[in-house]
Amino acid sequence: MLSNSANVKPLENPVHILTAGSSPPAAVLFRAESMGFKVSHGYGLTETGGVVVTCAWKSEWNKFPAMERARLKARQGVRMGTTDMDVVDPKTGVRSVKRDGSSLGEIILKGGSIMLGYLKNPVATAESIRENGWFYTGDIGVMHPDGYMEIKDRSKDIIITGGENVSSVEVESVLYSHPAVSEAAVVARADEFWGETPCAFLSLKPETIQNPPTEKEVIDFCRAKMPHYMVPKTVVFKDDLPKTSTGKLQKHKLREIVKSMGTSRQSRM
Repeated sequence: MLSNSANVKPLENPVHILTAGSSPPAAVLFRAESMGFKVSHGYGLTETGGVVVTCAWKSEWNKFPAMERARLKARQGVRMGTTDMDVVDPKTGVRSVKRDGSSLGEIILKGGSIMLGYLKNPVATAESIRENGWFYTGDIGVMHPDGYMEIKDRSKDIIITGGENVSSVEVESVLYSHPAVSEAAVVARADEFWGETPCAFLSLKPETIQNPPTEKEVIDFCRAKMPHYMVPKTVVFKDDLPKTSTGKLQKHKLREIVKSMGTSRQSRM
């Protein structure tokens, strides 16, 4: 919220903050750090007792340009404390994915802070605690060659369009780099030809309301920055996106809106 304000002056002294929960887009991290905030990035769940993975900063990364540093900081990072982590092949559920930064798998965690199970729900417990005590998070991620993990999406948020898997997080990261965008959320919309296509919900910065971008301009902006199959086919502008009391975007409400919009019947190109 502060980084989107046009009237906030840079801090005279740095303020260190920890962000976790939803993956912060690199553009948001860049804006926050340009104001004087020193951001540390972590990852955890209620089931893990808090943050168990952290993006430990490497001194050699300081030589990179600001946006590249922000992109690296957007990774979730390496394990901390006694909690083990891995990203496993979704077909076998046990074999580690290649450390190439592109092979998708499910993030699993194991350690003393992991829950024993869900209270009075043995079915849900059996689904999530498997293979010698590993907790299967439902988060989809990759492992980079240096051992740093990066979340790509929740398994339920992956969009399958024409047989290709599209990470809503990656599309949102590009949308956040648009100078007029304040908030962005991407969900799947049923499509007559492709099965599903990305649908982007955007709220705009107050200073752009008088001259807002059009749907076509946003789509063209995305086309210049990502493969065409990842580009949103629908863009919906809203004053505010639905959020919880803690500021987390409520994608289930956006999916309800998309469902009411019906199936997309656009051309194949």
